[in-house]
This record gives sequence, C-alpha cells and structure tokens, in this order.
Amino acid sequence: MWSVLQYAGLASLILPLTAASFDSPPVYPSPPGKGHGEWSEAYARARDLVGQMTLEEKVNITRGVESDNVCAGTTGSVPRLGWPGMCLHDAGNGVRATDFVSSFPSALHVGASWDKNLTYERGWYMGKEFKAKGGEYNPSESGDVTGPNGGSETDDDGPLGGRNWEGFSIDPYLSGKLNALSINGHQDAGVIANIKTANIPHTRQHYIGNEQETYRRPYFGVEAVSSNIDDKTLHEFYLWPFVDSIHAGVASVMCSYQRVNGTYGCDNSKTLNGVLKGELEFEGFVLLDWNAIHQLTSANAGLDMVMPLGGSFGQNLTDAVNNGTVTEERLTDMATRIVAAWYLVGQDGDNFPPPGIGMQNLTLPHDKVEARDPKAKPSILEGAIAGHVLVKNKDNALPFKKPPTMLSVYGYDATVPRTKNTDKLFELGYMSSPEMGPAELGTPQSFDQAARGGTIVTGGRAGANGPPYILDPLSAIQFKAAETDAWVNWDLDSADPDVNSATDVCLVFISAMATEGWDREGLHDDFSDGIVLNVANKCANTIVVIHAAGTRLVDQWIEHPNVTATVIAHLPGQDSGRALVKLLYGEANFSGKLPYTIARNESDYGDVLHPCGRGTSNTTNPQCDFTEGLYLDYRAFDKHGIEPRFEFGFGLSYTTFEYSSLSLSAKDLDPSTSCNGKHMWDTAAVVEATVTNTGEREGQEVVQLYLAIPDSPPRQLRGFEKVALAPGEKATVHFELDKRDFAVWDVVAQQWTIQEGEYEVFVGASSRKLPLREKLVVTAEEDL
Repeated sequence: MWSVLQYAGLASLILPLTAASFDSPPVYPSPPGKGHGEWSEAYARARDLVGQMTLEEKVNITRGVESDNVCAGTTGSVPRLGWPGMCLHDAGNGVRATDFVSSFPSALHVGASWDKNLTYERGWYMGKEFKAKGGEYNPSESGDVTGPNGGSETDDDGPLGGRNWEGFSIDPYLSGKLNALSINGHQDAGVIANIKTANIPHTRQHYIGNEQETYRRPYFGVEAVSSNIDDKTLHEFYLWPFVDSIHAGVASVMCSYQRVNGTYGCDNSKTLNGVLKGELEFEGFVLLDWNAIHQLTSANAGLDMVMPLGGSFGQNLTDAVNNGTVTEERLTDMATRIVAAWYLVGQDGDNFPPPGIGMQNLTLPHDKVEARDPKAKPSILEGAIAGHVLVKNKDNALPFKKPPTMLSVYGYDATVPRTKNTDKLFELGYMSSPEMGPAELGTPQSFDQAARGGTIVTGGRAGANGPPYILDPLSAIQFKAAETDAWVNWDLDSADPDVNSATDVCLVFISAMATEGWDREGLHDDFSDGIVLNVANKCANTIVVIHAAGTRLVDQWIEHPNVTATVIAHLPGQDSGRALVKLLYGEANFSGKLPYTIARNESDYGDVLHPCGRGTSNTTNPQCDFTEGLYLDYRAFDKHGIEPRFEFGFGLSYTTFEYSSLSLSAKDLDPSTSCNGKHMWDTAAVVEATVTNTGEREGQEVVQLYLAIPDSPPRQLRGFEKVALAPGEKATVHFELDKRDFAVWDVVAQQWTIQEGEYEVFVGASSRKLPLREKLVVTAEEDL
C-alpha cells in the first residue's frame, strides 16, 4: 500500500536544520543565449526571424494557447513569418494518449540494460514517432538522475518515489551518459528534447531537486516542499546529469514544481540564471512544468516559456515590457532561445509536419497517422530483452535445459489488462490499476502497489504511453507451448493455488506499480509475497518474475530452497512476454544489471527511505534538508558497511566472465591546471582492462569502472561498457576518464578542482565485485 499521508520519520535522529541553512541568492540579469558552437547557425537564423517579430508576436510564442489537438501544450504561432508554433507532448516510453505508436521499454528498463547503442536507437526511433505525430518530445526520462535525501523533520523520497521508473538510474554518472545518448537520438530524429527527468529507484527530478511526489506542488493551503541542497551536493550529484545533457546539446529544460532552497523552481534566479544559463551556458529555452508556480517576473529569473496556457505571461508580459518591468532585450532572448531550438533540430521549411497533426481525440473521427517504423521492431524487442535482470539462478535452473513438458503459471501479472481502449486508463497507463483512474492529484490516496488488473509494461500518469499491443507473459508462454507440445496450467486469481505434481516448472508473476502524483508506501506487498511462498511450498522449481516500476524487496522468499530463479523484469514495453520467453528458453542471454541497490530490509536505506512530510508540527511550509549529501544508494551502503541483497550493478548471465590486465595511465591530472568550462572534458586518464568469456555460450558483460576520490564516497561509477563475447573470446575494454570524473566542487572558489592525494581505480562486474584495482597518486607539478 502507498499514500501521501504525512510522515514524521526519524526527525529525532537528525540534527535540526532550518531552511535558512540553505539559501538561493538572487542572480540577475538573465544571461542571454550566445549562440556558440553547434548553436551558431540556429541562433543566426533565429535572431533574423525574431528580429522581424512585433512585441506581441514575441510574447505569443512564449506561452501556451488553446488548440483543437490533444497535445499537452501548444505554443502561439507567427503565421505571417511562417513560424507554426510547437506541439509539446510527453511520455516516458513513447508518444502518450494517441494511436499508431510504439510502446518502448521505460527508462528504468533502459537503465537496467546499461546499453549505449540501444539507448541511442530508442531515442531516435521514439523521436521519429514524435515527429510523425507533429509533436516535440517532452520526455519523462530524458533529464537527470538523483537519489533519496534525508530531511530535518522527515525523510525524502528515496526508493518509494512514484516516478522513479521514469528515470534511468540512481547514479548520476549512469544517468548522465544515458541522458546524453537519448538526447542525441531525439534531436537527430528532428524533435526538441527536454531535460525533465531521468533517474530512478530512488528518485527522479525536473530541474532541479524535484525528489518526491508528496507535497511536490502546493495544495489546500500547504506550500510545496522545499528541497534544501548545499552547493557541493548540488554540483557533484544533482546537477551532474544536466551537465552531460547540456554538453550533448539539449534544446530545452523543464523547471520544477517544488521549491529549491526556499524559492519555487521556476522563479529561482540562482538555479536558472546563475547555474543553468550562467555557469553551464545553456543555450536552449526553459519551459514551465504545467501550471507550476511562477509570476510575471519569473521571466527575469530565467523562465522562457509557460504552459499549458498563458499563465502570468501573455498580455501581462506585453504590459511588463511596455512599463519596463521586463526589458524587451529579455523578451527577445526568450523568443530567440525558443526559435533557435526549432532551427537546431531542423524543423523549418517542409522538414516537420503541422504541429499536433497526429494528436487527436481518439473517440472522434480522425485521420490515421501511422508513426511506427517497421525497422524499429528489432531494437524494441532487443531493448525489452536487455533490461531484464537475473538475480538468482540456483543450480542453473535457467535457461530451461530442455523445453518443459508441463508449465504452471501463477500470479495476476501474467496476463493482459482487462481493457486497453480510449479512456483515461489508457492515457495514464492505469490499465492494470483502474482504481488509480479517478484519483485527484493532491489528495491523500492509498493504492495497492500490486497492479492486480494485469501485467504492467509502464508506470502511471504523464510519463505513460499506451501500447499498440501487449505480448503478455502467459500468451507468449502459450505460443511457445504450441511449438513444443507442452501442457500449460494457470491460475491467475488464487493467493494459494493448487499445483499439478507433474509440473516441471512453476512461474509466478507479481508486480510493483508506481505513478506520478503519489509516492509508494512500501517496497513489497504481503499479498504478492504470499503467492510466491504458497507456490514455492508446493513446487520444487519455482521461478519468480517481477515487473517493477521501482525497487522491489525480495527477502520474504528469496532464500526459499524451491525458489530456483528470480528475474527483475522492470517495464519492458509492448514485447514484454516475447522478450521473457526468449530468455527463459535460452534463445537470448541475460545481460541486464541493476541500476540501483536492492536492500535486505527497508530500514537499510536509512533516513532517505520516506518522502518528506509536514513533520510533528503539521507545518504548511514543509522542508526537506538533503543532509546525506553525496551518500545515496550504493555510496551509502559502502560508507556504512551495509550488506545489500543485490548490489548496484549486479546481474547474472548464462555464461561467466573473468577480468584481468588492468592498466592505468594519467594524461593530465595536474591539480594546478584548469578543469572548468571546456577543460572539464579534457582526458585526464586512460584505463584498460581485459574481460574474457570463460563460459560455454555467447554473452554480454557490462564492464564497470569505479573511482575512489579523496574525502568522497568510497567508490563512484565513472565508466561502463557493454561487450559481447563468444565462448573463450576476450576483449580489451578502453575507458577515457575526463577531468570532471576526478574533480570535486570547491564551494569557496566556485569551481571544479582536482585534489592532490591518492585515487584508486576499480574495474569489475558490479559495485561490490571489483577484482581489478590500481592506485594513482596525484601531485601538483612544481614551477620550474
């Protein structure tokens, strides 16, 4: 069960910090876009077009307007100059609330794949579908990462985050790399990517610090929670994936609902002007999250576009320019940033269909706008396969040594939802949890996190996409049984089903659902765990499959001797069952790794488990102090010596791998040289390691590199590569670490710096299985 009821948490165990301990100083004016590098041509053309616009026309394109499509938002247009406006729309795994599109694996599933090539392909094919529908991409997973945070009175989101499934990973490095690849794919396909979210089982965020659904917005007289983040933590953790995204050329950033250090995110001149547009030199436009708190002067704080309608802009903005509250230079910069993004991805001329052409009310007569590309099918299936993580495989229970002659299938998650039509359940991804459909945002709700209405292929609400079809597990097993002449039993309703004693294998399907709007109440449910135990008590070969929209604990049954294998199946998209059957029968190999830590107990996550609430005083001004700093997920487990059930980066394969021959060479690690601006991307060190497939079948291994930095977490991910190897084959994996990988944020100097001291490089198969290591001493070169 889960809810948004207030939570007092472990307040007495944390020294009280007030909002005054963190500040968000004003930074003005808003830095204008410069149009450097890859933006140069787009800015030149945008300046020319915007230069021809009237004051009213420039204002018009900074706001949303009413339209006859179902785009989440539609900007104003300038018909006389041929600027058609934009259809802004979202989804975490495909175009939302429309037909003739694909349902890709969700971001959490992609993060579990650790696959750079598949991540780019997914971004490109998804972008092509958005373009065919006439929409810009407002992704729920192409932004950043983050982790849970402890509060002074209560605790922050942690593994319970309702939108964790919309992001790639708890780790900022992994998320940053996958963000950049997704952005490249989206924008290469011709749509504007938006940094919105991208991190998981422990939270997700918009820009920046949007770490929980509980009190994410002001409701019923209670202010939105204030995410209070110190400068070092902001830069070294929460900002990290945004840096990768901006370096990749992302064209849009979405500011967040909640407050940051006391100031609402879309009115925060420090984070927007000072950090995003100043320090990071972001050239694109800042987009308001739908109906987020802002004011007219938010334009001066760095906000460029409001949605879904005019908000505080429109005529108010025109009047403000006329009376000097907002300068016309600032308005011109707002319009230029928007139009430059449009030119950057090549939407001018005949390159883009009419905005929103394929986004129509599905219950009314409408044209069939086919957006799917048949060439995407192999990539969608391979992506579904790659995000499955095998965490237990006793005595090589998988793959099946021969096709079973009798299979028994149990659990509500094995079959399709009862409906997939044109209603809100379809639009919001609630097909398997119909009780979520009528729930009103901002109200306390309790939902069964077991989606008992059928298998889940996505989480819920704005990030959800309706699939063209669902190849559910039971159907896929039935088709396979028809090929192999097997007998299939199933009972998807009973909590304690009978088991045919002739069964070769029992497959139990359970789930953990999550949705935007509400955080989860726990990391398991007794009903689902009870099904597993009841089946395992009767079946000597019980395999558990969990479709999960976030971290899901397994300790109630994982050590049961009859539970022979366990698969964390995440959210695979439309080809869910087909992908799983290929893995079970050995037609494909497991290669996924956990992008988060699975603990043994909820308490192992510590103070960051629960979302921040209103505290014992029932305050209307909730605060969330991120006092745990950089120590989140595996970093915290390592620091405190907590043994996880399954560590970050863990995942089994049907083959085995051996690591050898680590080599490390420093290139430019002198602390006296700059590692800021363009120099943060300079190569600082090169690491190579050899990995050998020592098993009897082909497989893919995710080779992971971790770095120990002085006075920092014991290990931090700083490299990963997925390599495919035939039996007996070996490969040398090459890592280039840049200066930022070694740097820490100096809060006094306000810049990145490389410290003198001892660093250690680790290479291996997970955050806890690192057989190769080598130390490196960094000293400043003396002046000659």
